[in-house]
Amino acid sequence: MFTPRPFRLLSSAIAAVLVAALAPALPARAASSDWALNEGGRMRLVVLPADAEGRRQAVLQIEPQPGWITYWREPGDSGVPPAVTMAPADGFTLDRIDFPVPKRIEAGGLTDIGYDNAVALPLSLSGPPAGKKATLEATAFIGLCKNICIPFQAALAIDLPANEAADADEARIVADALASLPGKASPNFAVERHAISADLKRLTLEVSLPEGAKEAQAIITGPSGYVFFASTSASGAGGKTVIEVPVGHLPKNYAIAGKRWDALVIAGGRAIETVLAFD
Repeated sequence: MFTPRPFRLLSSAIAAVLVAALAPALPARAASSDWALNEGGRMRLVVLPADAEGRRQAVLQIEPQPGWITYWREPGDSGVPPAVTMAPADGFTLDRIDFPVPKRIEAGGLTDIGYDNAVALPLSLSGPPAGKKATLEATAFIGLCKNICIPFQAALAIDLPANEAADADEARIVADALASLPGKASPNFAVERHAISADLKRLTLEVSLPEGAKEAQAIITGPSGYVFFASTSASGAGGKTVIEVPVGHLPKNYAIAGKRWDALVIAGGRAIETVLAFD
């Protein structure tokens, strides 16, 4: 269960870290920004050419230093989720940010949800159509943690020529990022049924798993800022798997009727995301 919490910081280092983190990256080249650097890692933007309507696929590449982690869209017991803000004057809009399959990371009695290796977050952008010179500027904010957590904010900029063409390496980076996203439900891997107890303390999922998968885990995102991940799984009737997820505290006087939560189910080296609708 997630509730709003303080970011773990080393107070004596905050000022120096923020001064460095807030500084813009060096001038951009081609369709990727230069790397912005931080004690705990680095990050940059990679942007592919626009289609005729100005839609672009991009990624925020994050490379933590060894031993450091960064976070999923709901970070667990500590940390902050990544955020990307486009500069309004440039005419670009962030339509969507997606997240590769994360992992549960146990550290010092806390459970974080995120990534302990390099990760690329796919971004869907809208902006000037193909054939027009443009400048894309964005501010990215992430958390990087080891024994302490450091907020890392950087201005990232890319000059986009009118005759831009996709670089093969950059296209591969984006393709790999998209391939790392959770899939959609399929006939052999899906949440068949879900129910929450009357006291809103326990969520039950009945799941069909991919062939060969023995166990499953679920990460549930409920109201904004709340994530539930202490799941257990067991064999159920008809070859299904039953996943039990303790829910814990919810906002005061929370009414579940009509709400929609998201479920990420991981099993057998695969993952799916699905919506849980409550009547």
